Amino acid sequence: IAGYAAGLADTLIMRVMDVIFAFPSILLALAITAVLGPSLTNAVLAIAVVNLPIFARLARAQTLVVARLDYVEAARAMGSSHTRILLSTVLPNILAPVIVQGSLLFASAIITESYLSFLGLGVQPPTPTWGNMLRNAIGFMELAPWLAWFPGAAIFLTVLGCNLLGDGLRDRFDPRD
Repeated sequence: IAGYAAGLADTLIMRVMDVIFAFPSILLALAITAVLGPSLTNAVLAIAVVNLPIFARLARAQTLVVARLDYVEAARAMGSSHTRILLSTVLPNILAPVIVQGSLLFASAIITESYLSFLGLGVQPPTPTWGNMLRNAIGFMELAPWLAWFPGAAIFLTVLGCNLLGDGLRDRFDPRD
């Protein structure tokens, strides 16, 4: 909406995103979960708020390009509503980069959830999470260090897989190829 409408809507939406983006993501996620309390819902909310400005900036930048193309102008001239233009013309053309960014930020979300749970601010036991498993393994590092290896390796491999998926999607959707 910010990239398509421009003007006051663009300014207001992007200033809100700039304010959120100005905070270090780790501190903002910690603050949100500390204020709202530790739970799965609050951890998901904190991760969403932290990553929202990245998606907003990307979607706005792509929309600014697409909204000025001839076929969008033609749709406007034919009398299509703004909602129809956004949903049927603009959105499909900005979706590829947003999907790629989503796969890359999914890796960041896994790490964020892991450290929130490790610190006791994320998902609470008995729900199993890799962060909780790492927190529980700390007490046994001298006797059984492998208790931390498996959740650590799972986090590493999952994040690596998400990044490789993002690279593959970028290669697939890149119009320059």
